[in-house]
Amino acid sequence: MKGIGGFYYVDAVDAVYECKARGSFRNKKITPLVGDDVLITVNDGEHENTIDEILERKNALVRPPLANLDQLFVVASLVDPKINTLVLDKLIAIAEYKHIEPIIVLTKTDLANGWQEYYDIYHHAGFQVIVCDNTAGTGAEEVKALLGGKISAFTGNTGVGKSTLLNHIAPELQLATGETSKKLGRGKHTTRHCELFKVGGGFIADTPGFSSLDFERCEKILKDDLPYCFREFEPYLSDCQFATNCAHLNDKGCAVVQAMREGKISPSRHESYAAMYREVKDIKEWQNR
Repeated sequence: MKGIGGFYYVDAVDAVYECKARGSFRNKKITPLVGDDVLITVNDGEHENTIDEILERKNALVRPPLANLDQLFVVASLVDPKINTLVLDKLIAIAEYKHIEPIIVLTKTDLANGWQEYYDIYHHAGFQVIVCDNTAGTGAEEVKALLGGKISAFTGNTGVGKSTLLNHIAPELQLATGETSKKLGRGKHTTRHCELFKVGGGFIADTPGFSSLDFERCEKILKDDLPYCFREFEPYLSDCQFATNCAHLNDKGCAVVQAMREGKISPSRHESYAAMYREVKDIKEWQNR
């Protein structure tokens, strides 16, 4: 549930146990992550409880250091700051790459019209899209209904309304503006760490510094994997004339480009793909390790 100062807090059936990781993990350069499923030994009061084994992870993130995320709520506001589809699409692609289900949340619909355009783009691409009026709290219950039995995190640029949304979902977190959690006592000079909280029958990751910029920097998708991180491309990838080396930009006989021209793929999504491809086209696999 939380790791700080070399201590790990493990939620078991009957209690939350403070544990230390066995020295063998350090020798193997393995660190338990928030979200890990682990096996522990509970000792008497004279000896520390220990994490003995970390079970297989289905995914893991570098920053924030989280494991086994089921879904990522990607929050974007219509205004102040204005929605940036490239940033949004980068976050979605990284989630897809890590086998985390992205859910799009559009906020500040009380301050601006035009949400239908973005709803249509992402709904048509195959994503669940939730529209939120943070002033009235509309949409918060729809988000909360998706939390049961899942480990979820929220990300998006500063100011998009993550804290307001989370306060509507879970007032007990007491999130203030600037993503500072009163519950955790975080301030400018306090230790920053991830922690899971039980909300709506599942877990929410409270993740300081989970900015889109950090997320993008720490998780790079190589060009060969990138097309598969745009789920609406998949029906067309095998139909390209030169399928094995098609970049899906403006290549001759590209079925993805043709689908975009026919309105089956959003031009803005394809533009984001092209921008991301250009960023990584010269990166080799060994450079990404």
